[in-house]
Amino acid sequence: MIYYDTTKMGAARHRSGLMRLSSRIREELGSVVTEVAWDGKRRGFTTGEPRVPVSFKRDDWLLTVEQFCEADRPGFRDFVARPPCRLAAMFHDAIPVRWPHITWPQSVRRHPEYMKLLAGFDRTWAISEATRRDFTEFWAWQGVTPKAPTEVIVLGADFDGGHRVQRDPLIPRGRPALLGVGIVEPRKNQAFLLDVAEALWRDGLDFELHLVGRVNPHFGRPVEARMKALQKRETRFQFHASAGDRELGRLYAAARAVVFPTIAEGCGLPLLEALWRGVPCVASDLPVLRENADGGGCLLAAVNDAGDWAAKLRTVLTDEAENRRLQREAMARPLPRWINTAQALRAALCATS
Repeated sequence: MIYYDTTKMGAARHRSGLMRLSSRIREELGSVVTEVAWDGKRRGFTTGEPRVPVSFKRDDWLLTVEQFCEADRPGFRDFVARPPCRLAAMFHDAIPVRWPHITWPQSVRRHPEYMKLLAGFDRTWAISEATRRDFTEFWAWQGVTPKAPTEVIVLGADFDGGHRVQRDPLIPRGRPALLGVGIVEPRKNQAFLLDVAEALWRDGLDFELHLVGRVNPHFGRPVEARMKALQKRETRFQFHASAGDRELGRLYAAARAVVFPTIAEGCGLPLLEALWRGVPCVASDLPVLRENADGGGCLLAAVNDAGDWAAKLRTVLTDEAENRRLQREAMARPLPRWINTAQALRAALCATS
């Protein structure tokens, strides 16, 4: 039996990248798994409606792709120390440890415990080679020996559940547009992107910039205020605090390129989603993003290098031949689907059942 941890997914009020990832894997695993959630009062997992405690068997698997700690799951540390079944997890990033100054303080406090707990799992998968390396280095630094070697799992790109773009490269008509998707916070670097965009507008380049994403309530307010002020004086900029699937699809279809000036990532799903839709991506030149960008369809710009970013954005906005070349690369690339991710997880767990 494979049990799937939906503790946070079931209670989430927003669709963060982690929640969307968890949801897509759950969808593709289908009836292979049984959903469970941690009950802090009972200090154990429950399932069904009404909620009943789970009676694990020793050869069962508990699979989680969520982040956790004792503070938000009372009793979970003891559960991991003396598990009634086998434990498997996907982990996403070490950002709160590596970038504490741009991370919510509560996450900074709790993340080291989460990373240490993962070392006690029977199977673990990192969502990128860069993330696997971060965790391995952290465990070595802390003197922690993981129970089993960590593997890397390839994430899907088909969040919208639709079909890949199959067409000849097409430059959208009208004023060219750039699209940025992601939570509004310092790590995603929207303020830097606005600096570059405003400089290009002053230089006479005519284009639109659309940013989509919920605002981080702890760190995103100053950027939100700047975006709202800019939107009042610059008609070519629009901030979409909430955009449904249809609206987001329209924005992707109208974009010359997706822009992703992030400072730190665990994988970089917006880059994969852009490629899935056949839209070129201009992204930060980070090792984790190179893992997917090197296959084509992307231009990488040095992190926080305004000159390099301005040059790359000018290229995708004005050079139609280069834009079509990037589109062809994006559409020709073989990209993974979430069904592939789910099948890899299922095969690994069933092979050791």
